[in-house]
This record gives sequence, structure tokens and C-alpha cells, in this order.
Amino acid sequence: RAGVERVMGFATEKQVETFLQYTPFVERAIIASGIILVKYWLEETMADQTERFEERINDYRKIWKLSPMDLESHRRWYDYSRARDAMFAATDTDESPWYVVDSHDQRRGRLNCIAHLLSLIPYEEIQRTKVKLPKRQPKGDYVEPEHPFRRIPNRY
Repeated sequence: RAGVERVMGFATEKQVETFLQYTPFVERAIIASGIILVKYWLEETMADQTERFEERINDYRKIWKLSPMDLESHRRWYDYSRARDAMFAATDTDESPWYVVDSHDQRRGRLNCIAHLLSLIPYEEIQRTKVKLPKRQPKGDYVEPEHPFRRIPNRY
């Protein structure tokens, strides 16, 4: 509600303000019930977004990922930035902070996010036993069938 719905006009300004006003209270109630609540913002630069969108436009394997909404969000970069800033101002609390992940390199960003999440969750290391593949069973009387399988073409 604080991002896409606000920028694209799917929610009224009153609805957005009400959402932002009550979100910290709802988050406190969630945390009080025993749930570990962690909020991440995957940050990318304007140049990163442009590069990813252009890559999708120019790669027929990825064009399906690009929607008309994505194109509009590209155009409205600063509206989204203002919405993000307002969301952070209203909902970044000591009990439920926002953590910003540098997503310039998506793979590293995801790994950093996972490592950070694990650092927040109290857990005990599990002792692992070494895994060894067992020997395969004997062939016995099994004979490979002679009928052709319906295989798909190897195009790549």
C-alpha cells in the first residue's frame, strides 16, 4: 500500500496515510505474539533498474518478465523514491527496523540478505554426519526397453 498502490493511484492518499499510521502498531502486535518480523528493502540504483529493464527488453528469454507496470515504474522513479522515504519515516522503528540491502549485484545482495537474516535468528548449529552415496542395487534381470521414448528436441 505504501509503495505501488500509492504511486499508481490504487489507494487514496487517506488510505495510504491510515496504513502508514497503523503499521507500527500492527507490527508491534505481531512481534508481541512471538513472531520474528524482519523487513528488507532491496535497493537498486536508477542505473541498475535501467540496465535490468533493457536487458529484459533485448533478451527474448526475459522479455516476459517486463510488464506495462514495470515500464510505468521506470518512468516514475522519483515518485517511488518519495513513497519509499515516507514509508521508512513512518514505519522504521526500533522494534521493527527496515534493513536496506545493496542489490547492485543481485546474487551478492541475496547472499548478504540471507546471512543477515540468519544473524538475527537465534539457532543452534546442527551436527551433520558425513553423507556417502550407497552402492546401487545389482541390475538383476532388468533389460532396457527397446521402444523409443518420446523425447523433446535438444534445441540448446
